[in-house]
Order: sequence, then structure tokens, then C-alpha cells
Amino acid sequence: MIYFDHNATTPIDERVVEAMLPYISTFYGNPSSLYKLGRVVRSAINTAREQVAALVEVSPVQIVFTSGGTEANNLALNIVNKPCSIAVSAIEHPSIIEPASQWGDRCYSIAVNSYGQVALPSIETLFQQSIRPELVSVMMANNETGAIQDIQAIVDTLRAQKVIIHTDAVQAIGKTPVSFTQLGVDLMSLSSHKIYGPKGCGALVVDKNVAMNPQLMGGGQENGWRAGTENVAAIVGFGKAAELALLELDSHAEHCLRLRQLLEQELKTIPNVFIFSEQVERLPNTVQFGVKGIDGEMLLMQLDQKNIAVSSGSACASGGGKASSVLTAMGIEDALAKSAIRVSVGKTNTEAEIKQFITVLKSFVTKE
Repeated sequence: MIYFDHNATTPIDERVVEAMLPYISTFYGNPSSLYKLGRVVRSAINTAREQVAALVEVSPVQIVFTSGGTEANNLALNIVNKPCSIAVSAIEHPSIIEPASQWGDRCYSIAVNSYGQVALPSIETLFQQSIRPELVSVMMANNETGAIQDIQAIVDTLRAQKVIIHTDAVQAIGKTPVSFTQLGVDLMSLSSHKIYGPKGCGALVVDKNVAMNPQLMGGGQENGWRAGTENVAAIVGFGKAAELALLELDSHAEHCLRLRQLLEQELKTIPNVFIFSEQVERLPNTVQFGVKGIDGEMLLMQLDQKNIAVSSGSACASGGGKASSVLTAMGIEDALAKSAIRVSVGKTNTEAEIKQFITVLKSFVTKE
């Protein structure tokens, strides 16, 4: 199979599996226990915390392990108590958009331009209208188009307003350099299974000056911020994956960019193909395109029959026959948005696979 859906999930790295195995069988103690077996497991969690912290350049104490990016996003929004106002960009992941909707008319949407990037004036308008949200959330890199936001510029715009700033960096880590400190944000969401780690583990990075509001209570784990016995093997795997992502960041990004450039070059030989967000900085591994007159979900299934796995958008918002909310927010016409296909490559993909994909794609979308 040709697997081109690494933004949905990545295959777990064998080195990560090797690091996890002892904590599935041999070292099974509860990390809250005081005897030796518990202390050994606690030490492994501490090591993983250091590894994840190093990936985004923070202190280990700022890492709060969660069950994944979705929980991290929900936990970030939970810091703000209703009835305060919040603002989120129109192209956020469903794990931001859906919980944010609970704020009702006190949740404001931040507009994006036709390239999928937040327009700074739309943020400034929130404060000119005296809306003054307590928290603003803008994802660092979009999971569908790959478009990268200028988070530092957004932070600079908001800093004087003394607002809490959150960024979902789930898609960015392991593909592009990410420094929590340099960006100047207050909160950042991460996920393990996007960087060749196990599913079921993520983290919220928290600035030391932010007061947490736990969702899960009943234990002192994660400094009281996230109760429940830790998923030790997954946390260890996340730590190892983070360590490898940092070590191999440059080579991985260069490899993916070569494949992306080849793919885009070949796509441009096909009539009626439109590459979304092509004009702005994007993740090195991501291409989302539409083909006029083609149904994207039908094309996805045809490609699947040829043993090629791609996506029509976010795996967490697929189905239903509706156009992507991200593309809709960008002003893409409905028919073209419904034709969207996302290709997200990874470290094991090859140029030969790109060429095979193009050959198969042409057989479906071009007429004799």
C-alpha cells in the first residue's frame, strides 16, 4: 500500500516500540507507588517529559501529559471560565471548534484570507469593538492545507491586550522547528501519533504564569492538572518519538519537501487541478488540491481500490458529504471544496510512489 495520510496518523517507529515494550510487560508498577518498581516507572515518565520539553524548548515542568491533541485542546479552552469571551480562528481543528461552540455568542470567529492565513486586522477588530476575549486560539499549521500561521505576529498583536494565547501545534512538531518560548504563546497542544509515536498520548504545554483549570479530578497526577494513572508505555513512546523528531527534524523536512515539490510539479500537468494555499508557507509534507468536476470522496475511494491511502481533509471531520469547513472559511467555492484531496507524505515515502500516484490519479480525472 502507498500511504499518503501522515497528517491523520503516522506509523509507529520501531525504535519507539522498542522503548515502550519494557513498560508494557516488565515495568508495570504504578508510578505513584513509593516502592522501587513504582519509582522506576516514575523515572521513565520524567525522562519522557524532558524529551517532549526539549522538542519545543521548554522546561519539563511545563509539560502536562494528556490522552492526545484533542484533550490538550479541550484542556486549553477549559482554562477560561464562562461567561468570559473567547476567539478562535475559522480554520481550527474540530477539537477546538466544537468545544468553543459551548461559549455560544461569546465565542468569536477569526477570519482567514483566501490562502488560509489569519488576517491580523480581523484580530485587531475584536478589541476595537470592545469584545476583548480572554483567550485566543490559532493553530500553528493547518491539518488540511498545511498553511503555516505567523504566530509570532499574532502574539505581537495581542500581547498588549493581556489575553491568553493558545496554539494547536499538533501538525507542526516534527515537520518544522517549534519553540514555545520564541513564539511567546501561553499554551500549546501536542500529539504523539503525528510524530511516529503511539496513539492515545499528547501534551499541553503551559506557561508558568497561566493558572490551570483541570477537567479531570481525583488524583494528584500531572501536578494536579490531569488526574488519573498515567499511560506509562504511551508516555515513554511519546518521549522517544519526540527525541527522534528533534534529532531528525532537518533530514525529515528536506525529504518531505522534495516529495511535495515533485508532487506539485506533476499535479500541474493535470488539467483543472487547483492547489490550495500554494502561495503561502506550508508544511513540507502537505498538499491539498481540488479537481474541478470531480467528487473528492469518490476519488478517495477509487484511489483506495488501487491501494493508495489519501484523505479528503481532517480525519476527525470526515464524512457527511459536506465541503471542508477550512476551505469554506477560505472562500473556496463549494463544488471545488468538495473535490478536495489531501496528500501528506512521510519519511518512508518515495519519489516512485509519487509518480505511481500521479499515474493512477490521471487515469481517474482525465478523459480520453
